[in-house]
Amino acid sequence: MVGEENRQSATRERPMTTDKRPLTGKTILVTRSTEQSSEFSDRLTQDGAKVLSLPALEIGPPSSWQPLDDSIDRLDEFDWLILTSANGVNSFCERLLVRGKDRQHLTNVKIAVVGKKTAQILKKRGIEPDFIPPDFVADALVEHFPESVAGCQILFPRVETGGREVLVKQLAERGAKVVEVAAYESHCPQTIPPETVDALGRQAVDIVTFASSKTVKNFCQILQTRGLSWEGVCVASIGPQTSQTCRQLLGRVDAEATEYTMDGLYRAVLALND
Repeated sequence: MVGEENRQSATRERPMTTDKRPLTGKTILVTRSTEQSSEFSDRLTQDGAKVLSLPALEIGPPSSWQPLDDSIDRLDEFDWLILTSANGVNSFCERLLVRGKDRQHLTNVKIAVVGKKTAQILKKRGIEPDFIPPDFVADALVEHFPESVAGCQILFPRVETGGREVLVKQLAERGAKVVEVAAYESHCPQTIPPETVDALGRQAVDIVTFASSKTVKNFCQILQTRGLSWEGVCVASIGPQTSQTCRQLLGRVDAEATEYTMDGLYRAVLALND
């Protein structure tokens, strides 16, 4: 899904060079937080791009730890624990330790995660997931769930505001009792790296990448507050939900990942230059 005008923009006026890497001469703006995007940014840099950062999400604690703490204290009451993001994994596991518990206290609860990266982060903490859906979106988790959820007690630590409700709704429709608890909150940052402000002001950015709907919303808020423009910048999205938000707020999407992962987003960026 690439708009022809903006495809041409992404490949326009590439400077004369003997460097044959596919992204040579391109300036790419990455809107994920630095710690979450380092591998992605490194791959773009290795392919010749100049990578700028605009972390459009700041991760912090929820307004209260009490609901999560209460749920951790009664883990044995739950049949399943669902984790849909790296932030969810890290926040839950760190709070588990704060409550004086460790992975041994998860022995009697099965764990479902969404996405290979989420699973990898969980495994780094020495915890093996029991179920990973074949597609990397939360909707697929319900569709492919390995057992009936009727009567199941499910714990779902998640972002406090702004998350999608479809997962909880679908599980409830199938008879599960889902306990949602805030494990972290995401905020719109108040600052932008000066180099990024300069590049946007000079319209020197070729491609901007988005890995969630919330990064799109915060990106628009940040730029509008500062009177900056994204005109002429190609928009690359990680998947359908993010693309929908891009169309609503930015008016278009020039490339969408076919696999809804950072690897898929990387390939979508490369496709802009084919």
